[in-house]
Amino acid sequence: MHADVVIVGGGIAGISLAYRLAAAGTSVIVLEREDWPGQHATGRSAALYEPTFGPPVMRAFTRASGGFFHAPPDGFAAAPLVTDRSVLMVGEAGDEALMAQALEWGYEETTVAHARRLVPRLRPATAIGFLWDPATKDIDVDALLQGFLRGAKRAGAMVACALPLVAARRLEGVWRLETAGGRFEAPIAVNAAGAWADEVARLFGAKPQQLQARRRSAMIVRAPDGAERWPQVFPAREDFYAKPTAGKLMISPADADPVEPHDAFADDLRLAEGAAAFERLIDWPVSRVERSWGGLRTFAPDGDPVVGFDDDVAGLFWLAGQGGYGIQTSPALSDAAASLVTGKPLPGYIAAEGVTTCALSPRREALRREQASA
Repeated sequence: MHADVVIVGGGIAGISLAYRLAAAGTSVIVLEREDWPGQHATGRSAALYEPTFGPPVMRAFTRASGGFFHAPPDGFAAAPLVTDRSVLMVGEAGDEALMAQALEWGYEETTVAHARRLVPRLRPATAIGFLWDPATKDIDVDALLQGFLRGAKRAGAMVACALPLVAARRLEGVWRLETAGGRFEAPIAVNAAGAWADEVARLFGAKPQQLQARRRSAMIVRAPDGAERWPQVFPAREDFYAKPTAGKLMISPADADPVEPHDAFADDLRLAEGAAAFERLIDWPVSRVERSWGGLRTFAPDGDPVVGFDDDVAGLFWLAGQGGYGIQTSPALSDAAASLVTGKPLPGYIAAEGVTTCALSPRREALRREQASA
């Protein structure tokens, strides 16, 4: 089967890019190795729209995605993509620098009285201050992914699942991708394989980007009465975070342990550490874990996403390394990637946030050295 672009990877990155490209008239095929799109990191996300958190490039893409989340295209989803949540950060002794940084990012100082109203079971005795972000929202990840998926298919994109890539070779300007289900061809191949992106790159003969998968564990526990109105709460040192979900509390130790790409599961020791950190600040016992899971967040060495054509391998485009921010940045990041795939400049609303192609490029370190020497 032949298309203008073949995307390897059917998580939020690959599906949202297919949505953008297909809507612009580009023929697209998405190849997903698992049984359904979004099976790994996408389906296990904590699902927050948090414009005041993360590296500068990710905060820029999150801000640029705000318009889409708050007013998606007609018919994109049957329900709102975002709902009110807010975030409360608790500072303790030694966290002064972290608190100052968060203020620069856009958090607001608040009082202990307000913090206790937000989280009545808060233990404020060890706190030196509280920061609040009212702009944070919960994201309906399934509605977002399914909206991208429906829109992509409606515009003619093909999404083929349970088809791991076996081999890739380029002949006469066309990539020929071999899978267990047959051959797929396109002049442009997009590597959107998440934690497996470096492995996929090797099949194309490309140098890895030194991407590192990091595991994050999470658990569901019983919640006290009224907890559905709590914000997400976490200490500035981020040794846990907790947020209400479906009448329960989701607690994560905010772990980021380097691992090999795999179908992730929760680390029980990390969960115990997260429960202890939670009980340090919240007067509620974590007596029983009702459910737990793990997911992978994939980082480039500098923490920024890798988006752009490979400098050495013709027709290979990278879309990887979102570092845990893939859901909340997907509307704008997919728009940026679609523009670059089709040889256009970054959309104006994204460039206005300070994002540059150099900051995203797979060869950005070399570009920065060249600019410095010039």
